Amino acid sequence: MIKREDVYKIGRLGKAHGVKGEVSFQFTDDIFDSVDAEYLVLDVDGILVPFFMEEYRFRNDSVCLVKFCDVDTQQRAQELTGCDVYFPRALAEEAEETPSLSSLVGFKIVSVPDGSTIGTIAAIDDSTQNILFELEDGTLIPASDELIENIDVNKKEIIMNIPEGLLDI
Repeated sequence: MIKREDVYKIGRLGKAHGVKGEVSFQFTDDIFDSVDAEYLVLDVDGILVPFFMEEYRFRNDSVCLVKFCDVDTQQRAQELTGCDVYFPRALAEEAEETPSLSSLVGFKIVSVPDGSTIGTIAAIDDSTQNILFELEDGTLIPASDELIENIDVNKKEIIMNIPEGLLDI
């Protein structure tokens, strides 16, 4: 059984495309293209299910068309519409020296001076040029290379040198 902590969200399936089972995939992380992965994990009615990819092709820099094995009709593809798409953390960690932003959701932010835990990343706000870590309590912290001291993938922690007063804003 696939556990939620073993995967991270990389996008969502859109509507069916054509009659042969292709489905549009709106992605926020193209890790599936840079890492040799045979499958993506879909959230189907609350259950994480691996779907093996037969092929995919990019439409633009945030959408591709995916053909999953055993999804051969438009009707079957329509059943997958709206499913969240996840990628296995283990595959991403093996292939990457630096984790992708999407894979950092669920990591704890730890402050350098005192080692205290600031919070856990609930989402990444990359809607502007200044990328922000959104913590579970709603706090926003800049995801700046100047502030990040270290990323410990094994402990799922980001060690940050947070300037005094930043968390008081």
